[in-house]
Amino acid sequence: MKAAVLESIPGELEIQDVEIGTPGPREVLIRTASAGLCHSDLHFMEGKYPYPCPAILGHESAGVVEAVGSMVSYVEPGDHVITCLSAFCGHCEQCLSGHMSRCDLKNAELVRGKDEPPRLHRHDGEVVNQFLHLSSFAEQMLIHEHALVKIDKAMPLDRAALIGCGVTTGLGAVFRTAQVRPGETVAVIGCGGIGLSAIQGARIAGANRIIAVDMLDSKLDLAKELGATHVVNASDGQAVSAVKELTGGGVHHAFEAVGAKVTAEDAFKMLGNGGQATVVGMVPVGTTVEIHGPELLSEKTLTGSNMGSNQFRTDMPRFVDMYLDGRLRLDEMVSKHIGLEDINAGFEEMKTGAVARSVIQF
Repeated sequence: MKAAVLESIPGELEIQDVEIGTPGPREVLIRTASAGLCHSDLHFMEGKYPYPCPAILGHESAGVVEAVGSMVSYVEPGDHVITCLSAFCGHCEQCLSGHMSRCDLKNAELVRGKDEPPRLHRHDGEVVNQFLHLSSFAEQMLIHEHALVKIDKAMPLDRAALIGCGVTTGLGAVFRTAQVRPGETVAVIGCGGIGLSAIQGARIAGANRIIAVDMLDSKLDLAKELGATHVVNASDGQAVSAVKELTGGGVHHAFEAVGAKVTAEDAFKMLGNGGQATVVGMVPVGTTVEIHGPELLSEKTLTGSNMGSNQFRTDMPRFVDMYLDGRLRLDEMVSKHIGLEDINAGFEEMKTGAVARSVIQF
């Protein structure tokens, strides 16, 4: 099969032929239909987060089941599925307490053993590493059944792919991590795929004032279209004061969807007393985020969110329903469709901030 392989870090992706195995117990073979280009993949390509190479990247995807291994009863060939990097073991303390996105054992139990043939390899037998239990920048995926969810076949698979990461991360940060309530005020820093999803989540949750913060007017225009009531262009460095002025002292909730030190700190500064700042973006390894200690006496909170604190087996089908009934708008978030061979150009365009999401169509 054709796949986009990362040979070294930092580096670009190379389109190569890679061999894929057959489903073993609890495994599912999927024909990849669509895969979104997510900023998280770029973080690994640029070396901001480590990963063993060679590896097939990609983690935001949807497809059709081609074959299942023994012990799989949840899906069958022909089912439409969304994949999720929040794969779960199902029996550790985190899973049993409802926090599958924080599963303790997935990296040990959902991979093949050293005495088993690899899921991905080259013609000469060299192992190709699977990325976050998925590796969706490829024509097929061979994954554990706990890394996918079955969905309604009425859902377009290119839109469904976005739910596999960015949409679930943004909506989940609002619904699950922060638990935004009707009437509250919200600021969202960064209006890419995750930020736009958080804005939509705040709208669906009933927030009264939703302030989108970005440095590009084109993204702020899209944010208004998807639910922002106010916008702030942060290019003048006055975003914090602008948000405080709009809210009479600060927001109940601030969501950081960039993954940078300054924006994480700004999210905390935007809070009113008792407010919660939720960092959703991937702050680079080795980066320290600083806050003004005395403000903790005002019961302000700084917290993180891993994939929206999701319970994806139940969350994602609900998000599909929200799209199908018109509450969740995903059509506007797909900036363009590209082929696998255009993937590096897609990531270069992502760096400019000009696109919400590019989606690979296989």
